[in-house]
Amino acid sequence: MSNAKVRVELTQNPKQKVPEDQLGFGRVFTDHMFVMDWDEEKGWHDARVVPYGSLQLDPSCGALHYGQAVFEGLKAYNNGGKVYLFRPQKNFERLNNSADRISLPKLDEEFALEALKQFVTVDRSWVPTTEGTSLYLRPLMFNSEENLGVHPAKKVTYLVMASPSGAYFTGSLKPMRLFVENEYVRAAVGGVGFAKTAGNYAASLKGQLKAEQYGCQQCLWLDAKEHRYVEEGGAMNVFFKVNGEFYTPALTGSILPGVTRDSMLQLLRDRGEKVHEARLDVNDLFEKAKTGELEEMFCTGTAAVVTPVGALVRENPTTKEVEEVTINGGETGEYTRSLYEELVNLQLGKGEDKHGWLVEVCDAE
Repeated sequence: MSNAKVRVELTQNPKQKVPEDQLGFGRVFTDHMFVMDWDEEKGWHDARVVPYGSLQLDPSCGALHYGQAVFEGLKAYNNGGKVYLFRPQKNFERLNNSADRISLPKLDEEFALEALKQFVTVDRSWVPTTEGTSLYLRPLMFNSEENLGVHPAKKVTYLVMASPSGAYFTGSLKPMRLFVENEYVRAAVGGVGFAKTAGNYAASLKGQLKAEQYGCQQCLWLDAKEHRYVEEGGAMNVFFKVNGEFYTPALTGSILPGVTRDSMLQLLRDRGEKVHEARLDVNDLFEKAKTGELEEMFCTGTAAVVTPVGALVRENPTTKEVEEVTINGGETGEYTRSLYEELVNLQLGKGEDKHGWLVEVCDAE
């Protein structure tokens, strides 16, 4: 439906905006949302921007029973009086890959981007301006059919909501501790690990709770077969600087192909660094942390962009004793800091956009 129009219904009750220093993440929502429907007869239809509000769902809605839902996360930024998106095409590409994996219909990516730009334009006054802030955008697609049968959806809803978000870090970057999870698994090769599905995040919560018991902020997921090879760090991709070279787990089908991950790989290659997408043994990483060969470690994701890691904690698989290693003395590495600053500056229009990642939306209000 690349030539379809977006119907706009403006709210009659604008919300009171929250001061930008009190935004937090994902707690405040803008005046409007974008919604579009799909069914077997009409395909995608009735694209509309409407006042933000509750959804009316039948108790038999397929997504509630069978987890048939996928989503994305991206940001809009106020760059010197204009609103920009950062690599939205990659998000729609991944959304379609996720949808296809769980048998939801694909979007017309060109139309989806244009519709997103129209939606952001309507709510452009909600794009915050304080350094470190952004308008977080959450596209969501789910099975909205009223039927308890287990089959591909015959009725689907797609929507986008927007949430002005505060700076993830205030002051300097703060390293976190990761707990290596070797009991539960997030995903297996051949499953849905590469897709951004709702169920993947539900499956990750048990690991998050265990991590907190060990005084850690997130967990580090290992492979499902051998519980040995590194996959993801919490809800983020993970990078290691070892002996001056950079490593990140290869995309084997059980790891989410992060847009920030892809951006980081490109920035490292632009710098002429040696970068490896490889199978990484957690036991080897622990030994390299002890010798100092593991020089820096960080995670990447849309919300935080880059998060340094200062320590790894685990139950030793042989002795069952709790084992902890520090990385760079538990401090943020200089290379991690410089990569964070480079990527954030690029997102804010302060760096050279060599790869055409910024997409202009409209003038800021």
